[in-house]
Amino acid sequence: MSIHTSLRSSGRAAASARNVLKRHERVRALLSRGLWAEGRSVFGLPKVKQMKMKTRKAAAKEKEETPAAPSPS
Repeated sequence: MSIHTSLRSSGRAAASARNVLKRHERVRALLSRGLWAEGRSVFGLPKVKQMKMKTRKAAAKEKEETPAAPSPS
């Protein structure tokens, strides 16, 4: 039996950025910033701003635009 087309998940849904972090992701972000105290409750965590990542295409363009170092001849 096949799945109905309205129930299929598209590939772009998984690739889109989430604007809400899960609790363990927030704790990990606080740990990396040095704002997590050992023994602290995981409830009532402060908000953590999520930084936007550049797309791979933009990063590849930047790499192409920078002049390459001259090779030793």
